[in-house]
Amino acid sequence: MQEEQFQNEGDPDAGQTLPGGGGPARVMGFDVGDRRIGVAVSDPLGYSAQPVLTIHRGRLRDDLKSIGRLLRRHGVQEAVVGNPLYMSGDVSPQALKAQAFADALRAEFGVTVHLWDERLTTTQAHRHLDEAGGHGGRQERKGIIDQVAAVLSLQSFLDARSRGGV
Repeated sequence: MQEEQFQNEGDPDAGQTLPGGGGPARVMGFDVGDRRIGVAVSDPLGYSAQPVLTIHRGRLRDDLKSIGRLLRRHGVQEAVVGNPLYMSGDVSPQALKAQAFADALRAEFGVTVHLWDERLTTTQAHRHLDEAGGHGGRQERKGIIDQVAAVLSLQSFLDARSRGGV
């Protein structure tokens, strides 16, 4: 099958293609926690991030199986994993877990994975939901927070990329 090459000068994803054609590859963002993984995906041109879903953690093998289906469904070639550093910039215990998750994504799927500083994204996610109002009970809100945090990290990455910072 012929690959369709997408060319757009100034587009940071120019030259990346999906198998079988279809333009530039999407980028998927992950907000990795001990109990849940918030998932977001870029639009086909890599300008904006949208929430996808929240994965309730199980065994890593099961988590990766679910993620593999999402990567294929959305034509993803790159991933952004939120890296929750301390405010000082030092690596936190949760950042070590996020880095291990990023390594597992690289090894399992061969995708390019970017660790992205996500300090304060959960706080920002809570603010966004508070401003929007409501969002159900506590458990429902937790799942939404993870998705919003994934969107915020991915959008930050996409914005930096469009400015030439990545």
